[in-house]
Amino acid sequence: MADTTLPETMRRIRFDGSGGPEVLAVETAPVPSPGPGQVLIAVTAAGVNRPDVMQRAGLYPPPPGATEIPGLEVAGRVAALGDGVSGLSVGDEVCALVISGGYAEFAVAESDHCLPRPAPISLVDAAGLPETFFTVYTNVVQRGRLARGETFLVHGGSSGIGATAIQMAKLVGARVFATAGSAEKCRFCEDLGADAAIDYKQADFAEAIKRLTDGRGVDVILDMIGASYLPRNIKSLAPDGRLVLIALMGGFKVDGLNITPIMRNRLTFTGSTLRPRSKADKAGIAEGLRRDVWPALDAGTIRTVTHATFPLERAREAHELMESSAHLGKILLVTGR
Repeated sequence: MADTTLPETMRRIRFDGSGGPEVLAVETAPVPSPGPGQVLIAVTAAGVNRPDVMQRAGLYPPPPGATEIPGLEVAGRVAALGDGVSGLSVGDEVCALVISGGYAEFAVAESDHCLPRPAPISLVDAAGLPETFFTVYTNVVQRGRLARGETFLVHGGSSGIGATAIQMAKLVGARVFATAGSAEKCRFCEDLGADAAIDYKQADFAEAIKRLTDGRGVDVILDMIGASYLPRNIKSLAPDGRLVLIALMGGFKVDGLNITPIMRNRLTFTGSTLRPRSKADKAGIAEGLRRDVWPALDAGTIRTVTHATFPLERAREAHELMESSAHLGKILLVTGR
């Protein structure tokens, strides 16, 4: 049902074709309406993520039926309810995973893809939760089956995904290692709880992992690099280890790979992409987060890390920072709402 106090138009970001950050532009557009089972969120902030950069470059189109407007996560206040929505009210402060459309003053989300703002976290910072927490929970806990007492390695530990993975793995009760690209980034990972961080520019991470684990290797690896890391990931896995792939920044083809260790050590390779998964799948992930992770966020045991915020009109600068990989944690766009 619509709220008659809503404005008719809003600001949002569009792409003027495919290309670099210069194709990002601000436009005025009608405020969308929530459909059945959906809510309209007055967006306070939206997360900036690498899939947004890939979409801008023409490499990651939104699923059929989704808006071309970028943005996969938002936080704000519920502004209107669609038919059949229960458990949420206008004015509730929430963060939400959205399939697209987050770079705007208003965004539509499935009601069961929304989670309440954790008490210690501001509404702006809460925008950095959904994409990373949904991704890490489904890949590390559900697919990777990380368990208490196991060992875990995340690549890119200073990224939004990495910062979340370090903390969630510690919450599970694992021993945690991370790779990062500088001494500063390694300290950042250790401050978040990593038992050790490896500067991949200074050391071979596979050799470092063998040394840190007395030759055994780790039980689970969360990897966003792909092909260029695959041989060393295989060397880094313990018997019955699990490699979980979530991105392919280092390519998707490996020539001359010896697969014998996969068989000998009973390794499991898996992976997923979040955006194309069904509404029911994402609702299930949200329920798992609500049960297993949100109490730790409410207690302050886990936190989100915001590196920088930019006004919506400066989305180009946010994308330039994302592509520089100079950030530690999340990059957010704020609307002023």
